Amino acid sequence: MASAVMSTRSASHASVGTGGLAGRYATALYELAADRRQLDDVLSETDALSRLIDGSQDLRNVLGDARLDIRDSRKAILAVMKHQGFGQTVTSFVGVIADNRRLSRLREILAAFAAVAAARRGEMTAEVVSAEPLTTAQRARLQGKLAEAGYSRVNLQERIDPAILGGLVVRVGPRLFDSSLQSRLVRLHYAMKGAA
Repeated sequence: MASAVMSTRSASHASVGTGGLAGRYATALYELAADRRQLDDVLSETDALSRLIDGSQDLRNVLGDARLDIRDSRKAILAVMKHQGFGQTVTSFVGVIADNRRLSRLREILAAFAAVAAARRGEMTAEVVSAEPLTTAQRARLQGKLAEAGYSRVNLQERIDPAILGGLVVRVGPRLFDSSLQSRLVRLHYAMKGAA
């Protein structure tokens, strides 16, 4: 499994979605899932794992705490995945990420995987950053607004970042829409500085 995950046979697709480390892992998982004819299952499971990570501060703490022994972090995430019923391909993939000491980047790798899959299906991905998980109603309103802006075939990749305080930061391709409270406060700060 480790060699299959780390191989990226298709260099032409390596830049799809996202580059760097996350893109390499994501492309490797995509190739592995496609080879095993498990792409739909793996897409569903990686989406479920992303939601699980976003919804659990404790899990995010385990993944991001560099002070924890790697064996303990690995056991913890794999135990959660087993309890939740994840399949062998995704579980083994996360095990490889843990063995390579990249658990702190797991959420980023999962987002990159979704971007790679969407790009290969000819869809766009909108990266949505919010301070708290979006509700179903908020998600529907956001997709409606994106459709009005001309982005009708868009998959939402959600990420939680409490540092933005509130609002949303949405990136679709090269376009960035930032309505976060943090950005508003920064703009207000500069406006007040200019008025003084």
